[in-house]
Amino acid sequence: MASTLVHTDISNTSQNIIKRIYFDNAATTPLDKEVLEAMLPYMLEHFGNPSSIYSYGRETRMAIENARKSVSKTLGTTPGEIFFTSGGTESNNTAIAASIRDLGCMHIISSAIEHHAVLHTVEYYGHNKEVELSFVKLSEEGEVDYEDLEEKLKASKSKTLVSLMHANNEVGVLLDIKKVGELCKKFDAYFHSDCVQTIGHYPVDLSALHIHFISAAGHKFHGPKGTGILYVNRQISIKPFIIGGGQERNMRAGTENVYGIVGFAKALEIAMRNFEKDSTYIKDLKNYMHNQLVKNIEGVCFSCQGNTLYTVLSVCFPKNEKSDMLLFNLDINNICASGGSACSSGADAGSHVMKALNKTEKWITVRFSFSKYNTKEEVDIVIQKLKQFV
Repeated sequence: MASTLVHTDISNTSQNIIKRIYFDNAATTPLDKEVLEAMLPYMLEHFGNPSSIYSYGRETRMAIENARKSVSKTLGTTPGEIFFTSGGTESNNTAIAASIRDLGCMHIISSAIEHHAVLHTVEYYGHNKEVELSFVKLSEEGEVDYEDLEEKLKASKSKTLVSLMHANNEVGVLLDIKKVGELCKKFDAYFHSDCVQTIGHYPVDLSALHIHFISAAGHKFHGPKGTGILYVNRQISIKPFIIGGGQERNMRAGTENVYGIVGFAKALEIAMRNFEKDSTYIKDLKNYMHNQLVKNIEGVCFSCQGNTLYTVLSVCFPKNEKSDMLLFNLDINNICASGGSACSSGADAGSHVMKALNKTEKWITVRFSFSKYNTKEEVDIVIQKLKQFV
């Protein structure tokens, strides 16, 4: 979806139309119009507090519970296992804190390329000496070494939480979530997975997995920002992370984000309804850009070419004087792409994922991520610009 920005040149009374190309859908996605239409009544007419007993409150309470039923059905679980949150960061923090406080986990196994919502959280507890922290070995492309994970689980002398993301948000490498679940079951460990990049992009049947927590965020699949879910397996019991009210069945204090919850459920419904069509289209677009890059840019390579997200293409350009300014040049030419996680905005520390995979010395890495609104014509424009910049 190419949007337009209009600005006026003071030295010239005519308006210049600038077309903006958005290839950073792993950071966030534009809101689907059908989702907005579902949300609007709960912004305007149905504004009651869902904790109120009169009709305005009952209307919004019903909307929340219907959304919960819709989400749980899509994910192959029960409504009682779905809790609405403000997004992936809150959900991840809740799962990790509860595992330590309520489930007695004194050892956490994670990876060096987790999203900071997980990585910084486990490091916080590890540095405070509350838990032992281990990082699983990774391949050069970021794939988890499952043999090393098994060895770490086997050697663990205390109750363990494994926290590994389903798909990396920078390079797109996918985790065999079923295999990890089976390893956790074998060694009686708890399993949490940050599924922010996969829920809404892949069918997920939680009933077929041995998993205790997953996190998801609506804005990654054309839903609203500020909405997410935490799945908590019904076989475990945890206490709330946010205290001060009885909302979300005493699991999350605070007045519910009703229209956000409605939007999350609608966006997930649309995403899974159109999964075959949209995923095929986006895969074709990604492959087209991959082939055009190889054809037109000398020395280009890719961060991961194995089992990766169909929405993400992480491209490594040879480091030189011109490519050092690549992201800046893309930006001033109205092309939106990323050099790392958008959640690290304001911190010019570089990508911790690229550093962990030893890809920072020789390469400038740019993440292009796609949605159903992107086109091959946009890819062609980006390729032409890249030929000038690299």
